[in-house]
Amino acid sequence: MKTFEEAKTRLELLEQSHLLRFWSELSEEEKRTFLAELSQLNVEELQDHCRGATKAAFGQQTSPLDGLHQEMEPVPPEFIGGIKRSDQNTLVDWENEGILQISQNKVAVLLLAGGQGTRLGVPYPKGMYNVGLPSQKTLYHIQAQRIRKVQELAAGKCGSKCTVPWYIMTSEFTLDPTEKFFRENHHFGLEPSNVVMFEQRMIPAVGFDGKLFLQERGKIAMAPDGNGGLYRALLDNLILEDMERRGVEYLHVYCVDNILVKMADPVFIGFCVRKGADCGAKVVEKAYPEEPVGVVCRVGGVFQVVEYSEILPETAKLRGPAGELVYSAGNICNHFFTRDFLRSVTQQFQGDLKQHVALKKVPYLDEDGNLVKPSKPNGIKMEKYVFDVFQFSKKFVVFEVLREEEFSPLKNADGAALDTPTTARRSLLAQHYHWALAAGATFLDHQGAPIPLKPRTVQDDEPPAVCEISPLVSYFGEGLDHLLKDKAITCPFILDEVAAEKLKN
Repeated sequence: MKTFEEAKTRLELLEQSHLLRFWSELSEEEKRTFLAELSQLNVEELQDHCRGATKAAFGQQTSPLDGLHQEMEPVPPEFIGGIKRSDQNTLVDWENEGILQISQNKVAVLLLAGGQGTRLGVPYPKGMYNVGLPSQKTLYHIQAQRIRKVQELAAGKCGSKCTVPWYIMTSEFTLDPTEKFFRENHHFGLEPSNVVMFEQRMIPAVGFDGKLFLQERGKIAMAPDGNGGLYRALLDNLILEDMERRGVEYLHVYCVDNILVKMADPVFIGFCVRKGADCGAKVVEKAYPEEPVGVVCRVGGVFQVVEYSEILPETAKLRGPAGELVYSAGNICNHFFTRDFLRSVTQQFQGDLKQHVALKKVPYLDEDGNLVKPSKPNGIKMEKYVFDVFQFSKKFVVFEVLREEEFSPLKNADGAALDTPTTARRSLLAQHYHWALAAGATFLDHQGAPIPLKPRTVQDDEPPAVCEISPLVSYFGEGLDHLLKDKAITCPFILDEVAAEKLKN
Protein backbone atom coordinates (compact mmCIF):
# COMPACT_ATOMS: atom_id res chain seq x y z
CA MET A 1 0.00 0.00 0.00
CA LYS A 2 1.51 3.28 -1.12
CA THR A 3 -1.33 5.73 -0.38
CA PHE A 4 -3.84 6.50 2.33
CA GLU A 5 -6.69 5.59 -0.04
CA GLU A 6 -5.25 2.12 -0.67
CA ALA A 7 -4.78 1.57 3.05
CA LYS A 8 -8.30 2.74 3.82
CA THR A 9 -9.83 0.42 1.19
CA ARG A 10 -7.84 -2.57 2.42
CA LEU A 11 -8.63 -1.97 6.09
CA GLU A 12 -12.35 -1.46 5.39
CA LEU A 13 -12.41 -4.89 3.74
CA LEU A 14 -10.79 -6.30 6.87
CA GLU A 15 -13.14 -4.35 9.16
CA GLN A 16 -10.08 -2.69 10.71
CA SER A 17 -10.51 0.91 9.50
CA HIS A 18 -10.30 2.19 13.10
CA LEU A 19 -6.52 1.82 12.78
CA LEU A 20 -6.47 5.05 10.72
CA ARG A 21 -8.34 7.18 13.23
CA PHE A 22 -5.22 9.23 14.07
CA TRP A 23 -3.91 9.53 10.48
CA SER A 24 -4.27 13.30 10.31
CA GLU A 25 -2.13 13.70 13.44
CA LEU A 26 0.86 11.82 12.02
CA SER A 27 3.92 13.48 10.50
CA GLU A 28 4.83 12.69 6.89
CA GLU A 29 7.58 10.34 8.09
CA GLU A 30 5.21 8.59 10.50
CA LYS A 31 2.66 8.17 7.70
CA ARG A 32 5.28 6.55 5.44
CA THR A 33 6.34 4.19 8.24
CA PHE A 34 2.74 3.27 9.07
CA LEU A 35 1.88 2.59 5.42
CA ALA A 36 4.93 0.33 5.17
CA GLU A 37 3.74 -1.59 8.24
CA LEU A 38 0.19 -1.90 6.92
CA SER A 39 1.43 -3.10 3.53
CA GLN A 40 3.09 -6.07 5.22
CA LEU A 41 -0.24 -7.38 6.52
CA ASN A 42 -1.34 -10.45 4.58
CA VAL A 43 -5.10 -10.07 4.06
CA GLU A 44 -5.96 -13.76 4.11
CA GLU A 45 -3.69 -14.57 7.05
CA LEU A 46 -4.97 -11.58 9.02
CA GLN A 47 -8.63 -12.52 8.44
CA ASP A 48 -7.94 -16.09 9.64
CA HIS A 49 -5.95 -14.74 12.56
CA CYS A 50 -8.73 -12.41 13.73
CA ARG A 51 -11.45 -15.03 13.23
CA GLY A 52 -9.48 -17.61 15.20
CA ALA A 53 -8.81 -15.15 18.00
CA THR A 54 -12.47 -14.16 18.25
CA LYS A 55 -13.57 -17.79 18.40
CA ALA A 56 -10.99 -18.47 21.08
CA ALA A 57 -12.18 -15.50 23.12
CA PHE A 58 -15.67 -16.95 23.29
CA GLY A 59 -14.56 -20.52 23.87
CA GLN A 60 -15.55 -21.63 20.39
CA GLN A 61 -12.21 -23.13 19.47
CA THR A 62 -12.30 -26.89 19.17
CA SER A 63 -9.19 -28.50 20.55
CA PRO A 64 -7.68 -31.26 18.44
CA LEU A 65 -6.70 -32.86 21.75
CA ASP A 66 -10.29 -33.45 22.91
CA GLY A 67 -10.37 -36.97 24.36
CA LEU A 68 -6.64 -37.31 23.94
CA HIS A 69 -6.29 -39.29 27.20
CA GLN A 70 -7.69 -42.27 25.32
CA GLU A 71 -4.91 -42.04 22.72
CA MET A 72 -2.03 -41.02 25.01
CA GLU A 73 0.84 -43.38 25.73
CA PRO A 74 4.22 -42.74 27.36
CA VAL A 75 7.42 -42.65 25.34
CA PRO A 76 8.48 -46.28 24.72
CA PRO A 77 11.69 -47.25 26.62
CA GLU A 78 13.65 -47.92 23.42
CA PHE A 79 13.41 -44.22 22.54
CA ILE A 80 14.73 -43.00 25.92
CA GLY A 81 18.23 -42.52 27.28
CA GLY A 82 19.31 -40.61 30.33
CA ILE A 83 21.74 -39.88 33.11
CA LYS A 84 20.08 -42.32 35.54
CA ARG A 85 18.88 -44.76 32.88
CA SER A 86 22.24 -45.42 31.19
CA ASP A 87 25.50 -46.93 32.50
CA GLN A 88 28.65 -44.86 32.84
CA ASN A 89 30.47 -46.44 29.90
CA THR A 90 27.55 -45.65 27.59
CA LEU A 91 27.41 -42.05 28.81
CA VAL A 92 31.15 -41.65 28.21
CA ASP A 93 30.74 -43.13 24.72
CA TRP A 94 27.97 -40.62 23.91
CA GLU A 95 30.06 -37.77 25.32
CA ASN A 96 33.03 -38.74 23.15
CA GLU A 97 30.78 -38.85 20.08
CA GLY A 98 29.43 -35.39 20.89
CA ILE A 99 32.95 -34.01 21.45
CA LEU A 100 34.02 -35.47 18.09
CA GLN A 101 31.13 -33.76 16.27
CA ILE A 102 31.89 -30.44 18.02
CA SER A 103 35.59 -30.74 17.10
CA GLN A 104 34.59 -31.11 13.44
CA ASN A 105 32.57 -27.84 13.53
CA LYS A 106 29.32 -29.75 12.97
CA VAL A 107 27.47 -28.47 16.06
CA ALA A 108 25.83 -25.09 16.70
CA VAL A 109 23.59 -23.76 19.44
CA LEU A 110 20.42 -21.79 18.79
CA LEU A 111 18.93 -19.59 21.47
CA LEU A 112 15.24 -18.65 21.58
CA ALA A 113 15.29 -15.11 22.97
CA GLY A 114 12.39 -13.22 21.39
CA GLY A 115 10.16 -12.92 24.47
CA GLN A 116 9.76 -9.72 26.45
CA GLY A 117 10.07 -11.19 29.93
CA THR A 118 6.97 -9.38 31.16
CA ARG A 119 6.53 -11.69 34.14
CA LEU A 120 10.07 -10.94 35.28
CA GLY A 121 9.15 -7.25 35.31
CA VAL A 122 12.18 -5.77 33.54
CA PRO A 123 12.25 -3.55 30.44
CA TYR A 124 15.15 -5.39 28.78
CA PRO A 125 15.79 -8.88 27.33
CA LYS A 126 15.88 -11.68 29.85
CA GLY A 127 19.38 -12.78 28.80
CA MET A 128 20.71 -9.48 30.19
CA TYR A 129 19.36 -10.30 33.65
CA ASN A 130 21.72 -10.55 36.63
CA VAL A 131 20.30 -12.95 39.24
CA GLY A 132 22.73 -11.76 41.94
CA LEU A 133 25.64 -14.18 41.63
CA PRO A 134 28.88 -13.17 43.40
CA SER A 135 30.42 -12.57 39.93
CA GLN A 136 27.40 -10.49 38.84
CA LYS A 137 27.33 -12.39 35.54
CA THR A 138 24.19 -12.22 33.39
CA LEU A 139 22.57 -15.20 31.68
CA TYR A 140 24.16 -14.22 28.35
CA HIS A 141 27.59 -14.00 29.99
CA ILE A 142 27.29 -17.47 31.54
CA GLN A 143 26.06 -19.02 28.30
CA ALA A 144 28.82 -17.43 26.21
CA GLN A 145 31.46 -18.78 28.57
CA ARG A 146 29.97 -22.27 28.39
CA ILE A 147 30.31 -22.13 24.61
CA ARG A 148 33.95 -21.07 24.94
CA LYS A 149 34.63 -23.92 27.37
CA VAL A 150 33.00 -26.66 25.29
CA GLN A 151 35.04 -25.46 22.28
CA GLU A 152 38.16 -25.69 24.42
CA LEU A 153 37.29 -29.19 25.67
CA ALA A 154 36.65 -30.46 22.14
CA ALA A 155 39.85 -28.88 20.82
CA GLY A 156 41.84 -30.35 23.70
CA LYS A 157 40.52 -33.88 23.17
CA CYS A 158 40.67 -33.91 19.40
CA GLY A 159 43.69 -31.71 18.77
CA SER A 160 42.15 -29.10 16.49
CA LYS A 161 40.65 -25.67 17.05
CA CYS A 162 36.88 -25.64 16.54
CA THR A 163 33.89 -23.30 16.58
CA VAL A 164 30.37 -23.67 17.96
CA PRO A 165 28.36 -20.90 16.26
CA TRP A 166 25.74 -19.20 18.42
CA TYR A 167 22.50 -18.34 16.63
CA ILE A 168 20.21 -16.05 18.65
CA MET A 169 16.59 -15.58 17.60
CA THR A 170 15.39 -12.21 18.82
CA SER A 171 12.29 -10.13 18.11
CA GLU A 172 11.51 -6.51 17.35
CA PHE A 173 11.59 -5.92 21.12
CA THR A 174 14.89 -7.66 21.86
CA LEU A 175 17.17 -7.35 18.80
CA ASP A 176 18.59 -3.85 19.29
CA PRO A 177 19.26 -4.09 23.05
CA THR A 178 20.74 -7.56 22.63
CA GLU A 179 23.09 -6.44 19.85
CA LYS A 180 24.15 -3.42 21.90
CA PHE A 181 24.71 -5.53 25.03
CA PHE A 182 26.93 -7.97 23.17
CA ARG A 183 28.94 -5.15 21.56
CA GLU A 184 29.45 -3.41 24.91
CA ASN A 185 30.67 -6.69 26.42
CA HIS A 186 32.94 -7.53 23.45
CA HIS A 187 30.78 -10.60 22.73
CA PHE A 188 32.02 -12.10 26.01
CA GLY A 189 35.21 -13.28 24.33
CA LEU A 190 33.51 -14.96 21.37
CA GLU A 191 34.35 -14.10 17.77
CA PRO A 192 31.57 -11.65 16.71
CA SER A 193 31.15 -13.33 13.32
CA ASN A 194 30.18 -16.54 15.13
CA VAL A 195 27.32 -14.85 17.02
CA VAL A 196 24.45 -14.58 14.52
CA MET A 197 21.33 -12.68 15.59
CA PHE A 198 18.10 -12.72 13.62
CA GLU A 199 14.50 -11.64 14.14
CA GLN A 200 11.35 -13.68 14.35
CA ARG A 201 8.12 -12.32 12.89
CA MET A 202 5.66 -10.21 14.81
CA ILE A 203 1.91 -10.73 14.62
CA PRO A 204 -0.90 -8.41 15.73
CA ALA A 205 -2.58 -8.80 19.10
CA VAL A 206 -6.36 -9.06 18.70
CA GLY A 207 -9.15 -7.82 20.94
CA PHE A 208 -12.03 -10.06 22.00
CA ASP A 209 -14.10 -8.29 19.33
CA GLY A 210 -11.68 -9.30 16.56
CA LYS A 211 -10.25 -5.79 16.24
CA LEU A 212 -6.54 -4.99 16.20
CA PHE A 213 -5.06 -2.61 18.78
CA LEU A 214 -3.03 0.53 18.19
CA GLN A 215 0.14 0.67 20.27
CA GLU A 216 0.85 4.21 19.07
CA ARG A 217 -1.03 6.57 16.76
CA GLY A 218 0.79 5.10 13.78
CA LYS A 219 1.74 1.63 15.00
CA ILE A 220 -0.21 -1.62 15.51
CA ALA A 221 0.28 -3.50 18.78
CA MET A 222 2.32 -6.54 17.83
CA ALA A 223 3.80 -9.55 19.63
CA PRO A 224 6.37 -12.21 18.70
CA ASP A 225 4.75 -15.27 17.13
CA GLY A 226 5.95 -17.63 19.87
CA ASN A 227 9.12 -19.72 19.96
CA GLY A 228 7.57 -21.81 17.18
CA GLY A 229 8.11 -18.75 15.00
CA LEU A 230 11.65 -20.13 14.74
CA TYR A 231 10.87 -22.09 11.59
CA ARG A 232 9.54 -19.11 9.62
CA ALA A 233 12.42 -17.00 10.93
CA LEU A 234 14.99 -19.55 9.72
CA LEU A 235 13.45 -19.21 6.27
CA ASP A 236 13.08 -15.42 6.32
CA ASN A 237 16.68 -14.85 7.41
CA LEU A 238 18.43 -17.58 5.36
CA ILE A 239 19.83 -19.06 8.57
CA LEU A 240 19.93 -22.65 7.28
CA GLU A 241 22.02 -21.44 4.36
CA ASP A 242 24.45 -19.87 6.82
CA MET A 243 24.63 -23.15 8.75
CA GLU A 244 25.31 -25.07 5.56
CA ARG A 245 28.16 -22.71 4.63
CA ARG A 246 29.71 -23.34 8.04
CA GLY A 247 29.27 -27.12 7.82
CA VAL A 248 26.82 -27.25 10.76
CA GLU A 249 24.79 -30.47 10.80
CA TYR A 250 23.43 -30.60 14.36
CA LEU A 251 21.63 -27.95 16.39
CA HIS A 252 21.10 -27.65 20.13
CA VAL A 253 18.06 -25.39 20.61
CA TYR A 254 17.16 -23.95 24.02
CA CYS A 255 15.37 -21.11 25.82
CA VAL A 256 17.26 -18.19 27.30
CA ASP A 257 15.86 -18.44 30.82
CA ASN A 258 17.43 -21.74 32.02
CA ILE A 259 20.46 -20.80 34.12
CA LEU A 260 21.67 -24.43 34.20
CA VAL A 261 21.52 -25.09 30.44
CA LYS A 262 24.47 -27.10 29.07
CA MET A 263 25.41 -25.40 25.82
CA ALA A 264 26.04 -27.91 23.00
CA ASP A 265 25.92 -30.69 25.60
CA PRO A 266 28.26 -33.37 24.18
CA VAL A 267 26.39 -36.22 25.92
CA PHE A 268 23.03 -35.16 24.50
CA ILE A 269 24.49 -34.48 21.05
CA GLY A 270 26.32 -37.81 21.05
CA PHE A 271 23.24 -39.72 22.22
CA CYS A 272 21.10 -38.27 19.42
CA VAL A 273 23.78 -38.84 16.77
CA ARG A 274 24.38 -42.46 17.84
CA LYS A 275 20.63 -43.13 17.80
CA GLY A 276 20.37 -41.71 14.25
CA ALA A 277 17.79 -39.19 15.48
CA ASP A 278 16.66 -36.19 13.46
CA CYS A 279 14.88 -34.68 16.47
CA GLY A 280 15.36 -35.08 20.23
CA ALA A 281 14.15 -33.59 23.50
CA LYS A 282 15.71 -33.30 26.92
CA VAL A 283 13.25 -33.92 29.73
CA VAL A 284 13.24 -33.95 33.52
CA GLU A 285 11.21 -36.30 35.67
CA LYS A 286 8.07 -34.54 36.84
CA ALA A 287 8.24 -33.71 40.53
CA TYR A 288 4.55 -34.48 41.15
CA PRO A 289 1.49 -35.26 39.00
CA GLU A 290 0.10 -31.72 38.99
CA GLU A 291 3.39 -29.98 38.21
CA PRO A 292 2.65 -27.33 35.54
CA VAL A 293 4.97 -28.62 32.81
CA GLY A 294 4.09 -30.20 29.48
CA VAL A 295 4.66 -33.92 29.02
CA VAL A 296 6.53 -35.51 26.12
CA CYS A 297 4.52 -38.55 25.04
CA ARG A 298 2.79 -40.12 22.05
CA VAL A 299 -0.79 -39.39 21.02
CA GLY A 300 -2.23 -41.70 18.41
CA GLY A 301 1.26 -42.99 17.73
CA VAL A 302 2.68 -39.47 17.10
CA PHE A 303 5.23 -37.81 19.41
CA GLN A 304 4.24 -34.46 20.86
CA VAL A 305 4.13 -32.35 23.99
CA VAL A 306 0.79 -32.35 25.79
CA GLU A 307 0.35 -29.31 28.02
CA TYR A 308 -0.38 -29.91 31.69
CA SER A 309 -3.69 -28.08 31.34
CA GLU A 310 -4.81 -30.59 28.69
CA ILE A 311 -4.21 -33.77 30.72
CA LEU A 312 -7.00 -35.19 32.87
CA PRO A 313 -5.99 -35.34 36.57
CA GLU A 314 -6.54 -39.11 36.67
CA THR A 315 -4.22 -39.53 33.66
CA ALA A 316 -1.54 -37.34 35.23
CA LYS A 317 -1.68 -39.46 38.41
CA LEU A 318 -1.23 -42.83 36.69
CA ARG A 319 1.68 -44.81 38.14
CA GLY A 320 3.68 -47.80 36.96
CA PRO A 321 4.46 -51.03 38.85
CA ALA A 322 7.36 -49.44 40.78
CA GLY A 323 5.27 -46.40 41.76
CA GLU A 324 6.76 -44.12 39.10
CA LEU A 325 4.59 -41.67 37.18
CA VAL A 326 3.58 -43.10 33.82
CA TYR A 327 3.67 -39.62 32.25
CA SER A 328 6.85 -38.33 33.86
CA ALA A 329 8.80 -36.83 30.91
CA GLY A 330 8.58 -33.11 31.72
CA ASN A 331 9.37 -30.87 28.74
CA ILE A 332 12.06 -28.23 29.40
CA CYS A 333 12.30 -26.70 25.89
CA ASN A 334 15.76 -28.11 25.25
CA HIS A 335 16.03 -29.83 21.88
CA PHE A 336 18.23 -31.46 19.26
CA PHE A 337 17.57 -31.06 15.54
CA THR A 338 19.53 -32.02 12.47
CA ARG A 339 19.89 -29.28 9.89
CA ASP A 340 18.20 -31.55 7.35
CA PHE A 341 15.19 -31.93 9.65
CA LEU A 342 14.91 -28.17 10.07
CA ARG A 343 15.12 -27.80 6.31
CA SER A 344 12.19 -30.20 5.81
CA VAL A 345 10.15 -28.39 8.49
CA THR A 346 10.72 -24.95 6.98
CA GLN A 347 9.97 -26.12 3.45
CA GLN A 348 7.05 -28.47 4.07
CA PHE A 349 5.50 -28.17 7.52
CA GLN A 350 5.96 -24.78 9.20
CA GLY A 351 2.61 -23.53 7.86
CA ASP A 352 0.87 -26.51 9.49
CA LEU A 353 1.94 -25.76 13.05
CA LYS A 354 -0.89 -25.36 15.51
CA GLN A 355 -1.75 -21.87 16.81
CA HIS A 356 -1.91 -21.73 20.60
CA VAL A 357 -4.12 -19.17 22.30
CA ALA A 358 -2.83 -16.90 25.07
CA LEU A 359 -5.06 -14.36 26.80
CA LYS A 360 -2.97 -11.27 27.53
CA LYS A 361 -3.15 -7.76 28.95
CA VAL A 362 -2.45 -5.69 25.82
CA PRO A 363 -1.71 -1.96 26.29
CA TYR A 364 -3.57 0.10 23.66
CA LEU A 365 -4.64 3.58 22.62
CA ASP A 366 -8.26 4.44 23.34
CA GLU A 367 -10.40 6.58 21.01
CA ASP A 368 -8.92 9.76 22.46
CA GLY A 369 -5.36 8.58 21.94
CA ASN A 370 -4.67 7.85 25.60
CA LEU A 371 -2.52 4.80 26.42
CA VAL A 372 -4.52 2.30 28.46
CA LYS A 373 -2.77 -0.41 30.47
CA PRO A 374 -5.50 -2.94 31.31
CA SER A 375 -5.59 -4.66 34.69
CA LYS A 376 -7.02 -7.89 33.26
CA PRO A 377 -6.69 -9.71 29.91
CA ASN A 378 -8.30 -7.76 27.10
CA GLY A 379 -6.79 -9.42 24.07
CA ILE A 380 -5.40 -12.54 22.48
CA LYS A 381 -1.98 -13.43 21.20
CA MET A 382 -1.70 -16.46 18.96
CA GLU A 383 1.58 -18.32 19.35
CA LYS A 384 3.34 -21.32 17.87
CA TYR A 385 5.54 -23.61 19.96
CA VAL A 386 8.97 -24.86 18.96
CA PHE A 387 8.22 -28.45 20.03
CA ASP A 388 5.15 -28.83 17.83
CA VAL A 389 7.44 -30.20 15.10
CA PHE A 390 8.07 -33.48 16.93
CA GLN A 391 5.21 -34.99 14.93
CA PHE A 392 7.20 -34.59 11.71
CA SER A 393 10.25 -36.48 12.96
CA LYS A 394 11.27 -39.76 11.36
CA LYS A 395 13.40 -40.77 14.37
CA PHE A 396 12.55 -39.03 17.64
CA VAL A 397 14.39 -39.66 20.92
CA VAL A 398 14.17 -38.47 24.51
CA PHE A 399 17.03 -37.86 26.94
CA GLU A 400 16.22 -37.59 30.64
CA VAL A 401 18.46 -35.38 32.78
CA LEU A 402 18.60 -34.49 36.46
CA ARG A 403 16.56 -31.40 37.31
CA GLU A 404 19.04 -30.19 39.92
CA GLU A 405 21.84 -30.29 37.35
CA GLU A 406 20.16 -28.96 34.22
CA PHE A 407 16.88 -27.14 34.77
CA SER A 408 16.17 -24.00 36.74
CA PRO A 409 14.18 -21.48 34.66
CA LEU A 410 13.90 -17.77 35.34
CA LYS A 411 10.34 -16.68 34.62
CA ASN A 412 8.94 -14.64 37.51
CA ALA A 413 10.00 -11.72 39.68
CA ASP A 414 11.05 -12.41 43.25
CA GLY A 415 7.98 -12.85 45.44
CA ALA A 416 6.52 -15.59 43.25
CA ALA A 417 6.64 -19.17 44.51
CA LEU A 418 8.75 -20.61 41.68
CA ASP A 419 11.25 -19.80 38.93
CA THR A 420 12.54 -16.51 40.31
CA PRO A 421 15.96 -14.83 40.36
CA THR A 422 16.44 -16.23 43.87
CA THR A 423 15.63 -19.82 42.91
CA ALA A 424 17.85 -19.57 39.80
CA ARG A 425 20.78 -18.19 41.80
CA ARG A 426 20.38 -20.84 44.49
CA SER A 427 20.25 -23.61 41.89
CA LEU A 428 23.53 -22.57 40.30
CA LEU A 429 25.35 -21.97 43.59
CA ALA A 430 24.06 -25.28 45.00
CA GLN A 431 25.37 -27.05 41.89
CA HIS A 432 28.80 -25.46 42.26
CA TYR A 433 28.90 -26.18 46.00
CA HIS A 434 28.38 -29.89 45.30
CA TRP A 435 30.91 -29.88 42.47
CA ALA A 436 33.50 -28.50 44.90
CA LEU A 437 32.62 -31.07 47.56
CA ALA A 438 32.89 -33.88 45.00
CA ALA A 439 36.34 -32.58 44.04
CA GLY A 440 37.48 -32.88 47.66
CA ALA A 441 37.18 -29.30 48.92
CA THR A 442 36.12 -28.25 52.40
CA PHE A 443 34.51 -24.92 53.22
CA LEU A 444 35.34 -22.44 55.98
CA ASP A 445 33.37 -19.45 57.14
CA HIS A 446 34.95 -15.99 57.37
CA GLN A 447 36.24 -16.83 60.87
CA GLY A 448 37.99 -19.98 59.65
CA ALA A 449 35.51 -22.45 61.15
CA PRO A 450 34.43 -25.48 59.04
CA ILE A 451 30.98 -25.15 57.48
CA PRO A 452 28.87 -28.30 58.07
CA LEU A 453 28.10 -30.34 54.96
CA LYS A 454 24.63 -30.41 53.46
CA PRO A 455 23.26 -33.35 51.43
CA ARG A 456 21.97 -32.80 47.90
CA THR A 457 18.24 -32.36 47.43
CA VAL A 458 16.25 -31.66 44.28
CA GLN A 459 14.80 -28.45 45.69
CA ASP A 460 17.90 -26.89 47.25
CA ASP A 461 17.61 -23.97 49.60
CA GLU A 462 20.49 -21.53 49.81
CA PRO A 463 23.66 -23.68 49.91
CA PRO A 464 25.55 -23.46 53.23
CA ALA A 465 28.68 -22.20 51.46
CA VAL A 466 28.83 -19.69 48.62
CA CYS A 467 31.13 -20.92 45.86
CA GLU A 468 30.75 -19.85 42.22
CA ILE A 469 32.75 -21.66 39.54
CA SER A 470 33.33 -19.94 36.22
CA PRO A 471 32.33 -21.92 33.12
CA LEU A 472 35.81 -21.09 31.81
CA VAL A 473 37.23 -23.23 34.63
CA SER A 474 34.75 -26.12 34.45
CA TYR A 475 31.97 -26.84 31.96
CA PHE A 476 30.14 -29.38 34.07
CA GLY A 477 32.17 -30.15 37.18
CA GLU A 478 35.08 -31.73 35.32
CA GLY A 479 38.74 -30.93 36.02
CA LEU A 480 38.24 -29.63 39.54
CA ASP A 481 40.03 -32.41 41.47
CA HIS A 482 43.54 -31.07 40.81
CA LEU A 483 42.41 -27.59 41.87
CA LEU A 484 40.28 -28.29 44.93
CA LYS A 485 41.25 -31.68 46.39
CA ASP A 486 42.12 -31.26 50.09
CA LYS A 487 41.79 -27.48 49.77
CA ALA A 488 40.09 -25.45 52.52
CA ILE A 489 38.10 -22.65 50.90
CA THR A 490 37.00 -19.52 52.71
CA CYS A 491 33.59 -18.34 51.54
CA PRO A 492 32.31 -16.55 49.62
CA PHE A 493 34.64 -17.81 46.87
CA ILE A 494 34.70 -17.27 43.11
CA LEU A 495 36.72 -19.86 41.22
CA ASP A 496 37.55 -18.00 38.03
CA GLU A 497 40.61 -18.35 35.79
CA VAL A 498 42.76 -16.12 38.01
CA ALA A 499 41.84 -18.06 41.18
CA ALA A 500 42.42 -21.35 39.32
CA GLU A 501 45.97 -20.29 38.42
CA LYS A 502 46.70 -19.41 42.04
CA LEU A 503 45.40 -22.79 43.22
CA LYS A 504 47.63 -24.58 40.71
CA ASN A 505 50.60 -22.86 42.28
